[in-house]
Amino acid sequence: MKRYLSVWFPDWPLDRLRRVRWRGKPLPAARPAKPPPFVLHEKLAHGLTVAAANTSAGAAGIHAGMRFSDARVCLPNLIAEEIDREEDARALSVLARWMTGFSPIVAVDGLDGVLLETTGCDHLFGGETAMAARLAERLTRTGYGHRIALASTPGAAQALARYAAAEGAPQILPPGAERAGLEDLPTQALRLSPEAATLLRRFGLTRIGQLYGIDRKALARRFQSRRAADAVCLRLDQALGLRAEPMVPLCPPPEYQARQPCPEPLTQGAGLEAGLQQLTQALCADLSDKGVGARHFVFSAFHSDGQVSEASAQAARPVRTPEHILRLFREKIGTINPGFGVDLLLLEARRTGPMDVGSRPLSGDLAGSAMDEIALSALADRINARLGDGTVSLIRCEARYAPDKAERRMPFTGELAPAAPAMPAGEAPRPVRMLDWPERVDVIAQVPDGPPLSFIWRRVMRRVVRSDGPERISPEWWTHLPDTDAKPAPLPRTRDYYRIEDAEGRRYWVFREGLYDDGRGQMPEWFVQGLFG
Repeated sequence: MKRYLSVWFPDWPLDRLRRVRWRGKPLPAARPAKPPPFVLHEKLAHGLTVAAANTSAGAAGIHAGMRFSDARVCLPNLIAEEIDREEDARALSVLARWMTGFSPIVAVDGLDGVLLETTGCDHLFGGETAMAARLAERLTRTGYGHRIALASTPGAAQALARYAAAEGAPQILPPGAERAGLEDLPTQALRLSPEAATLLRRFGLTRIGQLYGIDRKALARRFQSRRAADAVCLRLDQALGLRAEPMVPLCPPPEYQARQPCPEPLTQGAGLEAGLQQLTQALCADLSDKGVGARHFVFSAFHSDGQVSEASAQAARPVRTPEHILRLFREKIGTINPGFGVDLLLLEARRTGPMDVGSRPLSGDLAGSAMDEIALSALADRINARLGDGTVSLIRCEARYAPDKAERRMPFTGELAPAAPAMPAGEAPRPVRMLDWPERVDVIAQVPDGPPLSFIWRRVMRRVVRSDGPERISPEWWTHLPDTDAKPAPLPRTRDYYRIEDAEGRRYWVFREGLYDDGRGQMPEWFVQGLFG
């Protein structure tokens, strides 16, 4: 049977803002006993509304949902700020990511809660009671007020966390005891809409247990719409485990991972390196047992203050050699600052796949290829780890008319680019070196289609003694078709390419852009495109 742990933060916006105010300093062990009255407000359709109120403001009768103008009447000296929903949601996602140290399946629950599926995870902490107590202790240390409950359905866990649990005392419901455990809770605990909860209260149905004995058809007749009645029945059945409730995790759980709890918080980089070495050995052993490797590794450090630091490494080919993985992390583990201490280390393997485990030749003479692709991939991994991902790249041929666009640069993924196709018989050869950008030259040439007789390039006069051409290359007109009915952009001009040799024996690949009779109204221009060996 699956087990779910729900964590509810009653004062999440206030606690999150308090942590921001104390950023960079250790949080006090307890919140002030008598803080000044303070609220967070937000603008809704009917005006400014109180979104959250601290204990001092609550003692004066101010509560969430109250008009802010009425709150000002109650407390003229009330301190107020506008709530930042986006930052609250971002911080809640960060905290939920930190809770993956307790379970790999974690989901954000509304605006102020987190839900964990803890099936099979409790034995790592000594049982469900010990796991809930440890999570409560960590959250208390970070300064978040919370309520924790554990049950066999998400609905039951959420209801108990919000309406039965107390701070510092996790509520744990044994498997199969949902019916009795939810009996005395209010009907609002079923996550009903305000309209449905109000209607049930008018009928005198204030506790969940009162819904057990009511016939479903009789319950449906009490609502004006069948949809509202079905929603009540659905929530009740989900809480009791009679219907499944889908859970969308924050991130999909990794297939392969290794974790290392820390008996004492790590505060030195040497401890992180030692932990990474142990995790790498354990993860590679697991990958070897399954006969796979991985291309992406993520090393996570879970801090005692609720933050998570990560370092990732990429490999061109699937790998599972501990020494190679450690070399990839050597330049990146220094970016993780232990801060006030690290409680848990986690290493995940992503993008897994089969490995080439064939035997390697004794010498290069016996190899089927002159290139050792495995060693080349390992070299590329080390270069990318030191200089940044994507540093090593390949150039692949593209079927394009324009010579300067007939290749494409792409990151090296462990496979070499296929060899360029052989030049067809009678096809004009291409230069060994292409310039990044064609460079303009001044040319003396025969009109209209004669080759250059001399030209000035980089301030040097060069006399042409041999020439070959022209090779006419027209623009790719289909790439300039307009997407709408707007006036199409003018096409690039036709190019005539020549292979020429100067008096010093240097060979060039030049082209004339435009024809003398193309009707463009501009004289053609000459450029150097490349150099022959």
